[in-house]
Amino acid sequence: MVMLLRARCFHRLAISDPMRVLYKDYRTAAPQNFSNYDSMKQDFKIEIPEYFNFAKDVLDQWTNMEKAGKRLSNPAFWWIDGNGEELRWSFEELGLLSRKFANILTEACSLQRGDRVMVILPKVPEWWLANVACLRTGTVLIPGTTQLTQKDILYRLQSSKAKCIITDDTLAPAVDAVAAKCENLHSKLIVSQHSREGWGNLKEMMKYASDSHTCVDTKHDEMMAIYFTSGTTGPPKMIGHTHSSFGLGLSVNGRFWLDLIASDVMWNTSDTGWAKSAWSSVFSPWTQGACVFAHYLPRFESTSILQTLSKFPITVFCSAPTAYRMLVQNDMSRSYKFNSLKHCVSAGEPINPEVMEQWRKKTGLDIYEGYGQTETVLICGNFKGMKIKPGSMGKPSPAFDVKILDENGATLPPGQEGDIAVQVLPERPFGLFTHYVDNPSKTASTLRGNFYITGDRGYMDEDGYFWFVARSDDIILSSGYRIGPFEVESALIEHPSIAESAVVSSPDPIRGEVVKAFIVLNPDYKSHDHEQLRKEIQEHVKKTTAPYKYPRKVEFIEELPKTVSGKVKRNELRKKEWITT
Repeated sequence: MVMLLRARCFHRLAISDPMRVLYKDYRTAAPQNFSNYDSMKQDFKIEIPEYFNFAKDVLDQWTNMEKAGKRLSNPAFWWIDGNGEELRWSFEELGLLSRKFANILTEACSLQRGDRVMVILPKVPEWWLANVACLRTGTVLIPGTTQLTQKDILYRLQSSKAKCIITDDTLAPAVDAVAAKCENLHSKLIVSQHSREGWGNLKEMMKYASDSHTCVDTKHDEMMAIYFTSGTTGPPKMIGHTHSSFGLGLSVNGRFWLDLIASDVMWNTSDTGWAKSAWSSVFSPWTQGACVFAHYLPRFESTSILQTLSKFPITVFCSAPTAYRMLVQNDMSRSYKFNSLKHCVSAGEPINPEVMEQWRKKTGLDIYEGYGQTETVLICGNFKGMKIKPGSMGKPSPAFDVKILDENGATLPPGQEGDIAVQVLPERPFGLFTHYVDNPSKTASTLRGNFYITGDRGYMDEDGYFWFVARSDDIILSSGYRIGPFEVESALIEHPSIAESAVVSSPDPIRGEVVKAFIVLNPDYKSHDHEQLRKEIQEHVKKTTAPYKYPRKVEFIEELPKTVSGKVKRNELRKKEWITT
């Protein structure tokens, strides 16, 4: 019966036809996996089996389909390093290598089911193998960005009680400096061409490890991974996800928002330390049998991104709004031809309508914005076949019943701003985190009646589209007006002088608070008279949005403070204003 449920689950996840012919007119392409939004919402249903393991029940099933000739010859994984090195794996090869890795975890590192493994690696193939090996062994993956400092690593190792860490030459010295303070840590693996004392060399160990391994039979609600939040409003919290919350829950992303089929090549530029990589670099594409494309770039380079999109047959592209803002500043008219690209998506923070319009003009493609959190799978999204309203996060995904609530938990009518919330009672949706690990008070604080409160403010319009206003603590209250920074920042980015901006509240003796804009200028405008430019920008915002929203204070700075995931730390700017003013 369990095997029957697993088979049903796999076929339900991967309903797309791998032989389906791609549409020629990509701009007006119909969805590949559903008819329209309404039918998608109505027909969506996934059985949750008692036991589920993504490696066994999805990846190994694609291997079986490869062997039976029922999947196209598209790679499962395609990696380049930008210097000519290239690697392609089939699902069968991915399975073989991940089983070797799994044996290293259980034998050389003596890890048992439920033990926690911290993985801090850049976009190298071993990062993907570590993900799958942890699934196979039932160990709990804890990703970390390579931008972590020694202090960050200490905090995460101590908080998570990780027993093993996997990293590279760059961060190994930082780990060694704090390892003595981490009583649970007993195994260290390094991805390196060189040996290091006290570390197991993964490349060498992979040469001799057995490829025979039996995948652990994990229950669907067992802990699969722990993600640290980016800490925009306090120290990072640990978010627990199960084998079903991401392993099954992210089928919503892959099947509907990304609209992937087995012939697609999916490239997501997200940092490996964040849940967005689980979203679009692991579970969503592999659920659909699509190819995961990865480009090792030590730093974001817009020309390299554009060249890769032109050179390789990438069909679906996912990147952060900040990346799109940088990409559209390039002249794409002659140098780049995106012959294979057919679908572009964005998530992580709201994307400005001006950037969407510029991308459309330069590529002929819309950007389909999605909204979710580390705690969730896709909450709202713009899906193929829907009218895109620039600036909107779209409509609720099939996974969730989404509402706008007031402070008492009552549902608000269209047009009224409130808290964006997901219904979790009487039946908890499976695409939601379990809890904040070791933080029951924080977990309890997210509940209001039958709903999970996201911590974001927004409203729903008459057509059922949701609109992001701000994080709850980002709202500016000025002379009785409630002002969300996103609308002001969207107006600012339309001015040609502005590369980036962040809007926060600043104290004012008459209005209580006023809007203040921190602005990073484009290079061509840095030598302009700042006072004149300030007045010009203020007038521009007054004409672009409601006049009461214009920034009464403007400060030009060289760069915005950001988290390691690239999100603007408005709380830091706001704190500076209220302390020093």
